[in-house]
Amino acid sequence: MRAILIKNGHGPIENLYIGETDKPVPTKGEVLVKIVAFGLNRMDHYQRQGGYPIPPGASSILGVEFSGRVTELGEGVTRWAVGDEVFGLVGGGAYAEFINCDEGLLLKKPGHLSWVEAASIPENYITAYQALVKYGEVKKGDHVLVHAGASGVGIAAIQIAREFGAATVTATASTAEKLNWLRSIPNGATHTVNYRTEDFAAEVKKTTNGKGVDVVIDFVGQSHWAKNVESLAIDGRMTILATMSGNEVSTVNLGPILYKRLRIQGSTLRSRSLQYQTELITSFRDIIDKVTGVNGGGPIRTYIHKVYPWTEIQSAHHEMADNKNSGKIIVEVR
Repeated sequence: MRAILIKNGHGPIENLYIGETDKPVPTKGEVLVKIVAFGLNRMDHYQRQGGYPIPPGASSILGVEFSGRVTELGEGVTRWAVGDEVFGLVGGGAYAEFINCDEGLLLKKPGHLSWVEAASIPENYITAYQALVKYGEVKKGDHVLVHAGASGVGIAAIQIAREFGAATVTATASTAEKLNWLRSIPNGATHTVNYRTEDFAAEVKKTTNGKGVDVVIDFVGQSHWAKNVESLAIDGRMTILATMSGNEVSTVNLGPILYKRLRIQGSTLRSRSLQYQTELITSFRDIIDKVTGVNGGGPIRTYIHKVYPWTEIQSAHHEMADNKNSGKIIVEVR
């Protein structure tokens, strides 16, 4: 089959190319899917550079989310039939014509979603659902702070928080254009903060009448640590999904964590066990019918920034690396 490979195994964007590799063969419990579209994620960028370890047993080919049609069933598969339209989450291998996927990691593609829209959902929306609902335990009346608000996971988290009844959802981003857009979308942010020019901890204190936020979703790490802790209310919960500004915080005051009874959870979904991912996807099915495309009218919508043919994979990666997107970058296998 054809797949997007990396010259020398890792390197700059210019090392990406379409080449030939072995077509996967489904084993027990697996389904072979012919891919129609796949989504780009920041982890693809880091993996291409050699800075993101591949989970044991996962394909070395980039890509963790896709949409497509079932073409072959492995032994014992009962949930799917050849011809089913699906989308799913994997440990790697989505930048290709075909992919193997455990049957429990697939979702039925609803008729109201296009192939492109379906491919944009798994990594971002399941990650956001895990961070907010499973770890953050968001509930009606909570105040929520979402960093990297214009990222795929950020956009998903904002809308899921609103759907679960959050009183306020404050999103941070780096440009006025992104902030204005996040406030303008249905079920978008109720408040926004430019983290480069404003103190988001001070702003959320104003928004919540001094209480602070109940849930923080953070991708930034080091540079936001102190203000995140300051932003949290009594019994606040913070989920850390990435450390884009760095891993190490030079000094940490443990006092606020203690006296505010804070709960801080880290997570990388890609490295979790198959059982954990299967159970998470099973619970996510409860809200999948609420997710529509931008014009679908649903309470949770997926926003597509740009769609590329896979012959333009280098351009797609440049778009992501330059941080130009508000919404998802999708690549079609054609």
